[in-house]
Amino acid sequence: MEKLLLWGLYVATFYAFLPGIISRTFGFRVFKKGRAQREIALTFDDGPDPVYTPQLLDLLARYKAKATFFVVGSHAEGQEALLRRMKEEGHVIGIHNYVHKSNWLMRPRTVKRQIERTAELIEKATGERSAYYRPPWGIVNVFDYANLGYLQIILWSAMFGDWRIRVGAERLRKRMMRKLRPGEVILLHDCGMTFGADKDAPRNMLAALEAYLEEGTRRGYRFVDIQEMIKLTDSARASHASVWKRLLISLWLLWEKAFHLAFRLKTVGDKNNPAFHYRVTTYNGETVELVGGSRVTKGDLIAELHFDNKKLSAIAAESKSPVATGIRMIREVEQALPLLANQLAGDTEAKDIKAVYGVTMIHRGADKLGFEIYELPEGLFAKSTRVYLRILIRVLTSKPKKSSKERRRKEAISPRMLFMPVATVRRYATEQIGKIQEEAERISDAVERTISAAADEAAQLGTKTTAI
Repeated sequence: MEKLLLWGLYVATFYAFLPGIISRTFGFRVFKKGRAQREIALTFDDGPDPVYTPQLLDLLARYKAKATFFVVGSHAEGQEALLRRMKEEGHVIGIHNYVHKSNWLMRPRTVKRQIERTAELIEKATGERSAYYRPPWGIVNVFDYANLGYLQIILWSAMFGDWRIRVGAERLRKRMMRKLRPGEVILLHDCGMTFGADKDAPRNMLAALEAYLEEGTRRGYRFVDIQEMIKLTDSARASHASVWKRLLISLWLLWEKAFHLAFRLKTVGDKNNPAFHYRVTTYNGETVELVGGSRVTKGDLIAELHFDNKKLSAIAAESKSPVATGIRMIREVEQALPLLANQLAGDTEAKDIKAVYGVTMIHRGADKLGFEIYELPEGLFAKSTRVYLRILIRVLTSKPKKSSKERRRKEAISPRMLFMPVATVRRYATEQIGKIQEEAERISDAVERTISAAADEAAQLGTKTTAI
């Protein structure tokens, strides 16, 4: 018997108590308080009530306030006109089970049926399916997180005991005034026909609410539904995150400047808008056999490439994903490679290099430019590089959405070593010179044709003049 009771306690703890504590304390998978400058969210539970809900709607209309009504399905039966009025006057309708019964006392399948039945009733009356759910007493069970993924669970930040008539209108008003501040999700009740509530308690609620609305309006606050509060909160969080993101990028660019000065990196191309930088240094990794038969061994001279981080930041800001950023980077590298080749050809420090070398997170398409791609040898350098580059990609770009291509996408943004043999680098310089010569010849031919045409025209003009 003792073991049975102990197992019962374990089941109750994991089924009900822990999910309830976690959701209330940490806000896990629930929305309970907003971030706003002037807005307060009004929510009403247990209705609709044929007497008090119409009075509440009249009061909200007088103050141009919007609210969210979490309706009990059994109370909404036969009150379809009230549901339609809620929607027509700009309010949001949420679900509060079909009967006002705790989810702890029902099986997951029963909870789901209660919600579906209430959702269908709301949809039939208003033509719109509800997206918001508030469990009675704010109590969830462990299966609610999985079964109700299509609904946003809404709790509250302020509750006042307004379902008890003995609280009185004046004491209720004082309690509410202490929570007259932006971001609050206020919980009130427009119906007293649930277990533990007093039938006429909403009368006190209406009196206290009118004073609350009047004072809030005087202070310049707006009363909104939960949908608008969630949007405002998401916007505020994004703005807050972007401030930190800009700060991180600024610090990172300052660090890059210090790195360039310390290691004397050379800029390729336009100093105001370079694609990358390089330094001539010795290779300290394992021997790499390149495709053309050459190799790079420890101690060999290489040109170590560094993509310009300011340009990378600008590209990432305009791209929707790390892969899109990578595509833009490859295009920039393709355009800048002839400039790099010419600069290396004229750099006395680089005359004995074996290859151009770099480590990058985004390497797809680099082989088409002549780079050879190799895995990073496992070790401290590989681990630290992965951490650094992943943090860099996360800071610069939005988090990529998961899809069936997730594995391929991860592979595309995992760090690799890139090598370009010096012979391939020189071909870029030769190709560039060839293009310049071709362009010069084209311009020369065009000039020659123009001069010939002008000469012919002058000759014809001279003949005509003699004839005259």
